[in-house]
Amino acid sequence: MMIPAVQPSAASFQPRFGPDGSELDGELLEVSLGPQHPSTHGVFRMDATLDGERVVKLKPVFGYLHRNHEKIAEGASYLAAMPYTDRLDYFCSLTTNWAYSLTVEKLAGLAVPERAEYLRVITAELTRLQNHACVSGFLLQDMGALGTPLMYAFREREKILDLFEALTGARMMCNYMRFGGCRNDAPAGWLEAARTCVAAFPKFLDEFEALLTTNEILLARTQGVGALTPELAVNAGITGPMLRASGVNYDIRKVDRYGIYDRFEFRIPLGEHGDVYDRYMIRVLEMRESLKILEQALEAIPEGPIVDPKAKLRGFRPKPGEAYGRIESPKGELGFYLISDGGPNPYRYRIRPPSFINLTVLEDMCLGRTIADVVVILGSVDIVMGEVDR
Repeated sequence: MMIPAVQPSAASFQPRFGPDGSELDGELLEVSLGPQHPSTHGVFRMDATLDGERVVKLKPVFGYLHRNHEKIAEGASYLAAMPYTDRLDYFCSLTTNWAYSLTVEKLAGLAVPERAEYLRVITAELTRLQNHACVSGFLLQDMGALGTPLMYAFREREKILDLFEALTGARMMCNYMRFGGCRNDAPAGWLEAARTCVAAFPKFLDEFEALLTTNEILLARTQGVGALTPELAVNAGITGPMLRASGVNYDIRKVDRYGIYDRFEFRIPLGEHGDVYDRYMIRVLEMRESLKILEQALEAIPEGPIVDPKAKLRGFRPKPGEAYGRIESPKGELGFYLISDGGPNPYRYRIRPPSFINLTVLEDMCLGRTIADVVVILGSVDIVMGEVDR
């Protein structure tokens, strides 16, 4: 049986126009990257419309990993929701723990002991180190540098995960923070091991930068690619390294001074062009600033309790009210919004995920670029799909 050929419609021969209003040559090609594609860093799809190899339209498609996190948390106790926060950003579970704990503490009026505050800062900055190192390695792998940069980053990440395992009992799903403090104190020798890890990290950074920062292929693939203007970044609610790469001086550790960040000396690196290269460099520079914070925190950490004695794990019922808590996670502003009606579980539980918000400008950064650039631009955003879809 002969299958008749599909005849193109007359509409396919109408003039096509690009985002700048100019007439395009030939027909447009629609390409779907994902949902199963190595460059998408998870189950995520990009529907790109191309004129030749140039992007004239791009639509991110989410939802493949939706797990109903927020609704489940509204049916569970406040404490039972803590392990779910680990799954938001499985690379950075300790910072997601902290953001949720901070919000509940605002809601219930709980204080955090000094030692617990220091442990939170130490674990959060160690998390920032391993996240930024790995996302830089993933970015290079997306460009085609298979193996070496990512394996260098994972080698250092393993050392930090060993610390997390010794402290919390888990390498990734740590479930460590508690309302009013931390679940357990650092075991004997842990702080010394953390100091050793921090002292060795600058050598890795020096090697990493010698390999990458002035590499001519990296420069050619990233400079001037995926530029994001400060105005668009602010208007779209972009936060974290993406925002600072566009030259906007905004870091919640400095703005809110949550925890005890006001006690530490560190600077906020800023970019000038907002392109992929600036986003890479901001993360490298932020790792160096995290090392400064860690050195200060490990030196000054006091003895003492790790949980507010007023905090109750059983029968925990905050007074009716609402609270929004946020932190500077490695990917940007991670916030939780909670409403209490006086019951044992939240009346409303809402997450402000940086990965999802930062993806909203993906099309703006990709228009006019080649399809090969799209992969690199997405890699520079630093997303985790558990946080995007929730």
